[in-house]
Amino acid sequence: MTAVMTARWQSGLSAATALDLSARLWWCVTAAGQWIFAAYVAGYYIPMLSQGGLQGLQKAHLFNGYMPGDGFGNVAVAAHVLLAVVLLGGGPLQLVPQIRTRFPSFHRWLGRTYMLTAVTSSIGGLYLIWTRPIFGALANSIATSLDGVLIIVFAAIALRHAIARNIVVHRRWALRLFMVTSAVWFLRIGFRAWSFFTGGIGIENETFSGPFVYAWHFGQYLLPLAILELYFRARASDDARHRIAMAVGLSAVTLVMGVGIYLAATKSWLPRLFEATY
Repeated sequence: MTAVMTARWQSGLSAATALDLSARLWWCVTAAGQWIFAAYVAGYYIPMLSQGGLQGLQKAHLFNGYMPGDGFGNVAVAAHVLLAVVLLGGGPLQLVPQIRTRFPSFHRWLGRTYMLTAVTSSIGGLYLIWTRPIFGALANSIATSLDGVLIIVFAAIALRHAIARNIVVHRRWALRLFMVTSAVWFLRIGFRAWSFFTGGIGIENETFSGPFVYAWHFGQYLLPLAILELYFRARASDDARHRIAMAVGLSAVTLVMGVGIYLAATKSWLPRLFEATY
């Protein structure tokens, strides 16, 4: 009896350790990818705006990035781009337990800044989506708009639980907020990874349409949210098989993300940054 209990305890411990390690690996890859993207956005757009003002956006690789005569819209584009640096740079830091424990004041203020920035960026994004010519299919705009609404809702729920000191529930909603706020980043690396593994099945590059394009505009936040919910369930489960399965699955997802990050960084972000710098 004692031997059986010991074996089960060791199995559960190993499964919990495997799940924890897979989550840490996911964070490392995600943080690296988001910080690379943040460096690209800052290094590419800030000099462009500082040297050329809003008209400098004409040089950017943005659909409807600059529209003559639309001063408010152009300001919204610039703000939307610059706020992304705060979200990409600060988001991963909010997920580090050691920062929450050792530097609680920093964690709280960064969290408030992150929420405010995410909501502001979402409102600006919704304005730009529905006041300017639609890019691609209408379904893409609807999907992105739904993400913007989810960001606002999740931020409100996370803040409410933080104020009420329901920390466990707050952290769950904060993680959900991180997923939907990171959707545009997931969108980019997802397209790169899909093109690499499938050759671009379901993507019409010239018109930015096709079955995968439509599906991934919803999947950019629904898939991360689904994986997060499975992770929550695995952590709460006493069944070692569930934890091991989640650890393996999360590691596989992380590998695919790594491929997407590498391709996006080497084929798009860094070349454009190098082009802008030199």
